[in-house]
Amino acid sequence: MSRNFKAVLLVIMGSALASGFMHHLVSPETLNFERLHIFLFNLCSGGTTLISFTEDRPYLSRQACIFLALSLIFSLCAFMQWYGPTLILPLLLAIIVERVRISHFGSCIPKGLFSSRETVSRKFHQAALLCLSLGLIQSSLVVLNNVYTHWLILQRLKLDTFFLGFSFPLSLVSMSVIFALMREKVSQVTKFLQESAFWIINLGVIFFFLFILANLFVPQVGVAILLFLTVGLILDIFWHQGIGLQQKAFLTSGIMFLLVTSITGIVYILLAFSASYSPHLALPLLRLHAFTALYGWNLSGMVVIIRRRDFPLRLHSQKVIFLHWLTVLILCPLGYFSPFFAILAVLAYIRMLYIMLFNEGQVDRTFISAEDRALN
Repeated sequence: MSRNFKAVLLVIMGSALASGFMHHLVSPETLNFERLHIFLFNLCSGGTTLISFTEDRPYLSRQACIFLALSLIFSLCAFMQWYGPTLILPLLLAIIVERVRISHFGSCIPKGLFSSRETVSRKFHQAALLCLSLGLIQSSLVVLNNVYTHWLILQRLKLDTFFLGFSFPLSLVSMSVIFALMREKVSQVTKFLQESAFWIINLGVIFFFLFILANLFVPQVGVAILLFLTVGLILDIFWHQGIGLQQKAFLTSGIMFLLVTSITGIVYILLAFSASYSPHLALPLLRLHAFTALYGWNLSGMVVIIRRRDFPLRLHSQKVIFLHWLTVLILCPLGYFSPFFAILAVLAYIRMLYIMLFNEGQVDRTFISAEDRALN
């Protein structure tokens, strides 16, 4: 990707994290920056990266630029609670996503998801685009229902809760990259496990969302545990079948973040349905869950996608990954409660992003396989 686009992403993603700490300066009752925190990272940065990744061009196409501009306007309107434009803008964004999906996969109907000849990587890729377009359409309908018509009254169907779903397309395309970096020649058992992981991840998240809306405790826990085990399975397969490239280090770190996210999610569900539940006491766990999901797991996949033409990167993978974990697992959760740590978290995060996107050090060949060295 071009340096200009990477610079834009650096600003947007840095602003996204900073928005998560704006409650230290502005009361959420006056302006709630939580939506900017979510939208700027997941929809603006993640969605545009997904479009660019699908088109596979060195520079942003015209429709990718339009998507970025409209998503920024949509984010601002949702943040300012100007709900009129939020009814139309998601539909325009969904049209762009579907144009890209149909152009890349060659069919309006996602037949490849059900084809045994389609690779699991391509299935995750198409599912990410389909999830993004459907999520955008549904967001328009949710705004219509919750703000204007009130046809359906569900206690859990809040706008902020629904908007969190925009992280799922980014998660799916990260899975696509993971499976693309696995060896093609594997056993039939491994192929079956890979295919099973695809369906469990996609259907599991859908049912999990429905169970949240229905406020069903046991099914939520069951699906959450199943998703955790599936992520562990993917880590095991990737560890043994993943090609020994430098990308593997970043993606393995990302899967570890996802495991932490799964564990904190299960613990939060158990806590939320317990008799001693207190939103104030559960807040640290919830923030840890959110930070590891957005800025841990999702960012790991985004970095590999953004720099896919540049590997092997000129940086020391282990040091950058350590800084990533320090920032997401310690500084960010502490920063939510302390302005001092919030400043440290933002500075460390921007520094880490700059290294990941614009590094100019010596080539780090720690994680490059012998085959890749021979090719280079």
